[in-house]
Amino acid sequence: MPAEAFVDTNVLLRAFHSTFPEHQRVRAMVDQLLGEDCELWISRQVIREYLVQMTHPNTFAPPLAIEQVIRQLAQIETLFRIADDTPDVTAHLLALLQTYHTRGKQIHDANVVATMLANSIDTLLTLNLADFQRFEDRITILTPDTAA
Repeated sequence: MPAEAFVDTNVLLRAFHSTFPEHQRVRAMVDQLLGEDCELWISRQVIREYLVQMTHPNTFAPPLAIEQVIRQLAQIETLFRIADDTPDVTAHLLALLQTYHTRGKQIHDANVVATMLANSIDTLLTLNLADFQRFEDRITILTPDTAA
């Protein structure tokens, strides 16, 4: 198992909310990594995406009150290291955009990879394998299927 790994928003949501599909498998993967002293990371982008999903009525019904989500984030922040958006992240992002065919909403995924690279994290925990496959020469992708 990796010494550190970056947690994508879809994994974070499922790890902390039993109403999402695949909660048990994702939670088991996160618990296993934490139990093996793997340092788990999220970013400010992941926090914003988490806020969006937990307060959106089409994703989480009924959506949580912002006060509930803020309390959850306070707990999450005790378990994960948080990577900030820095000039180094932006430099990595712009380089990735020039190297890989990435446009539109895919730029969010490229920013996850840029954040990982800026913080020397080479493993990503995600359920969206297809979204990150283009970056496999730069990162290792770990899903509940590959972690088992």
